[in-house]
Amino acid sequence: MFDWTGPALARAVAARIDPGRSGPVVVLWPGIGAMAAALVEHGVIPARLVLIEADPRLCASLRRRWPAARVVQTDAYAAPGLLRRLRQPAAAIVSGTPLMLRPARQRLRLVLGCLHAALSGAPFVQIAGIPRSPIPMPRRGLRARAAGLFWWNLWPARVWTYRLARHGGAMGAAPKPDDRLRHDDADHNDRPGADR
Repeated sequence: MFDWTGPALARAVAARIDPGRSGPVVVLWPGIGAMAAALVEHGVIPARLVLIEADPRLCASLRRRWPAARVVQTDAYAAPGLLRRLRQPAAAIVSGTPLMLRPARQRLRLVLGCLHAALSGAPFVQIAGIPRSPIPMPRRGLRARAAGLFWWNLWPARVWTYRLARHGGAMGAAPKPDDRLRHDDADHNDRPGADR
């Protein structure tokens, strides 16, 4: 098993998280744990980690490595429901989920659903193997910011940070998680293999 998230990329993800902000830090698709390790190195205590991973072998490995963390074996797209059931709203969500394998509507629902269940102002930090945003932008009520490309990763990648826009801000009111994409919002990369 390997993790396509190299150390420099994992540190760039962790740098977008405020370790002093209270609440769980949720990791979608933690793999063998490069992002979780970078978060712990950045100052997030392991007991605050909620690691959502579908592969049972990886879950077992993550439990051995961070016994204080909460490891949940489920699909990353179930995260919004799981976040709503946490005792405390999430302080941040980080994701290595290969979003481009799903239609734009499902990607948007994942990001918005997680952000609506998290603390106000919480970031959703996403690793993308493509230079443009995996969430169709611009989008009313959602802000996106990209970091530079990481060329020396196993596969070149970019880190995107999404946040809900504040009410009354330039972007307007935050959309609900079930907002539908209009036909003209759908990007042309919803075909299988379009992110390769």
